[in-house]
Amino acid sequence: MSHFETQAIRTQMERTAFQEHSNPLFLTSSFVFDDAEDMRASFAEEKERAIYSRFTNPNTSELVDKMCLLEGAEAGYAFATGMAAVFSTFAALLKSGDHILSCRSVFGSTHGLFTRYLPKWNINTTYFGADQVDQLDDFVLPETKILYVETPTNPAIEILDLEFLGQFARERGLLFVVDNCFATPYLQRPIDFGAHLVIHSATKLIDGQGRVLGGITVGQKDLIREIYLFARNTGPALSPFNAWVLSKSLETLAVRVEKHCDNAEILATRLEEHSSIKRVKYPFLDSHPSSEIARKQMKRGGNIVAFELAGGLEVGREFLNKIALCSLSANLGDTRTIVTHPASTTHSKLSSEERLQVGITDGLVRMSVGLEHVEDIWTDLLQALNN
Repeated sequence: MSHFETQAIRTQMERTAFQEHSNPLFLTSSFVFDDAEDMRASFAEEKERAIYSRFTNPNTSELVDKMCLLEGAEAGYAFATGMAAVFSTFAALLKSGDHILSCRSVFGSTHGLFTRYLPKWNINTTYFGADQVDQLDDFVLPETKILYVETPTNPAIEILDLEFLGQFARERGLLFVVDNCFATPYLQRPIDFGAHLVIHSATKLIDGQGRVLGGITVGQKDLIREIYLFARNTGPALSPFNAWVLSKSLETLAVRVEKHCDNAEILATRLEEHSSIKRVKYPFLDSHPSSEIARKQMKRGGNIVAFELAGGLEVGREFLNKIALCSLSANLGDTRTIVTHPASTTHSKLSSEERLQVGITDGLVRMSVGLEHVEDIWTDLLQALNN
């Protein structure tokens, strides 16, 4: 199975005696053993089998197997949420005194983890801007352990050069960890560029319909082993039902993402021509400062479009109030188009200076382009802009 779509559809667990065509749900907390020796060998990990659903479950194992195949990874572990995946990855691999080097534009909760919680254990983070990649050596400390990036970033849609960063991390002995949530493995495979680990909030495009929460980390086998042991003891496991939903969702990921990209490209181009818009950021627009890098490492530009309204904070709020068809929500990657105004919502607790440092101006709007007919989305955006 060499093609993405076939791998996503035909990678399945072994059929049961009922010979089902669609895989069943294994809604069980635990699994039974044949005898004392079977139980001993299973807990000693001499056998590869399900013991307890906090450790493994056939549904979560199928999801992990699919994601590893699609990302080109050796192993993986599935979590209850994307942030559980982010936290567990860092907590499993770092110790007191270690240092993280991270791109400045990261998801708000990841920023909170870096600045409020990891410092409790003497794990600190230094941020670098997308325009400072050539100066990265200035930020590396003797205790730096992990180089972490999102690309495209949330919500500023900055693009980081994965090939350059992969080589940089390899030459300096750093673990290279990439949040691939916005791109999905269909558009971008960071491991091909040297990433050791790839993290996803499966809640977003992998589910794609706003139904369930989930997260996953895939990558190098020895690193995933440490993450697995941490998760096995701390309990952030994905539920079998959510794993079943996400595994089924992967079967349609390619066709969904293609349509998302079709719509996003059309809307980004039209928004760029509107008089109320100061600028539009979309990876495959020629006006994006890193469009060449985006085209090198991504198949298409994704479904997230960021645009800046002339007029600032109040105009951003007014724009949201005028939206009629599109949804106002904190989620993204849904079938439904979603618009958010980060300065007054998701990033409102940051100072204006902190927001500007991560590319969030007062008039910035983030749009997660859905699967509705593109003309209906455009009609709604146009009336909100004109009014």
